[in-house]
Amino acid sequence: MTPIRIRLDLAYDGTHFHGWARQGHSELRTVQQVLEDALTLVLRQPIALTVAGRTDAGVHAAAQVAHFDVPAAALDTRSIAGDPGRLVRRLARLLPTDVRVHAATIAPPDFDARFSALRRHYVYRLTTHPRGALPTRVTDTAHHPKPVDLAAMQACAAELIGLHDFAAFCRHRDGATTIRDLQEFTWNDISTPIEPDTFEAHVTADAFCWSMVRSLVGCCLVVGEGKRPAGFATSLLAETSRSALVPVAPAAGLSLVGVDYPDESQLAARAQVTRAQRDELPSDPPCGEG
Repeated sequence: MTPIRIRLDLAYDGTHFHGWARQGHSELRTVQQVLEDALTLVLRQPIALTVAGRTDAGVHAAAQVAHFDVPAAALDTRSIAGDPGRLVRRLARLLPTDVRVHAATIAPPDFDARFSALRRHYVYRLTTHPRGALPTRVTDTAHHPKPVDLAAMQACAAELIGLHDFAAFCRHRDGATTIRDLQEFTWNDISTPIEPDTFEAHVTADAFCWSMVRSLVGCCLVVGEGKRPAGFATSLLAETSRSALVPVAPAAGLSLVGVDYPDESQLAARAQVTRAQRDELPSDPPCGEG
């Protein structure tokens, strides 16, 4: 019997996780391990999740997407087949408070959380105020200890938009491509009276290589504080390996906030195109961002 494919929309606070992906037989706590263990308990079947973006240690997600296949009989036995939403309620009782499943839905057979995705959206949040982040936002707001010029950071970000080889911004992974289509990179001042000197970067690409978003942010920060000149980002696009001149911003400020997919009729075609690109490589990176 053909298994049923279930899509999960979920969120997590990455502070106390060693990233998304299971670490082999390690006892390190990961989001995948916590979720798969809970699903296996509920469905009484071993569950293996495929995710849109394999976030790194300390990185958060407000809108992560994953899928898994399960025999129809397992859903019938647990009275979930006719109402996948029941799975959300059961998981809410089992999962720790730093992981929440927003929705569980039956997905088309051609849906693939990873390969069907068109683009991923991230937000990086930081403050340059001397006191640091507001106590209630300390887990999702990084602290940068020096003031920055927002206009200079935006000009730096604009230099990076487009289809480029982002090797200078990615940690090396044997055989993994570093060519990405960066579709949006904008900085905004979101300061308020209780959160002065607070900024957000909105970053969108078809995919991200390992540590790419935090390196893009780090590049803008060194330009914004005057350590590097205008044009610094453009010069990095000529590099063929990770640049020591680009700092990696702290993980705490980074959150996955959206994953876009095509219409149902285009899911299979999109997955086929993405797999063809990945099949040219020995492996796809765990991403750090996704």
